[in-house]
Amino acid sequence: MTAVYVIMGVSGSGKSTIGRALAAELGCPFFDGDDFHPPENVAKMSLGVPLDDADRATWLAQLATLLAEKIEQGNWAVLACSVLKRCYRDQLRARNEGLLFVYLQGSYDLIWQRMLARPGHYMKPEMLRSQFATLEEPGRDETDIMTLSIDQPALTIVAEIIASAIA
Repeated sequence: MTAVYVIMGVSGSGKSTIGRALAAELGCPFFDGDDFHPPENVAKMSLGVPLDDADRATWLAQLATLLAEKIEQGNWAVLACSVLKRCYRDQLRARNEGLLFVYLQGSYDLIWQRMLARPGHYMKPEMLRSQFATLEEPGRDETDIMTLSIDQPALTIVAEIIASAIA
């Protein structure tokens, strides 16, 4: 059975770290959603300006296509992608039945400290408030989402993801 994981959460929650570790453990490709942003989105975020739904539309469509290709090919994959709103998650789900989302949940203070420790990233710590304001935590009816606390080591999180897939 093919599994395509989408590791989601606000900037600084550890999506790329967890995604890379999960992909390495599964022996499958890892894709960072940040790498698919068009240059104008990166420039906007670099200036501290949050993206709006229009900015994200092409980006989400490209990610949905990537996931569809992996599923159609029967390949495993891991994508790190914020997908903070339900409508964004629904856009990825629309063409891709069977996605498995992992929501990395953490406090503002913990994530703020993590963001301060990663210099050079285009997503500035000052934008974290807008990330939390945009975040629509997964609803109970989103049964394809596993919520995990980031208050634990990355390898523990990865082990929980794998254990849930086996169960």
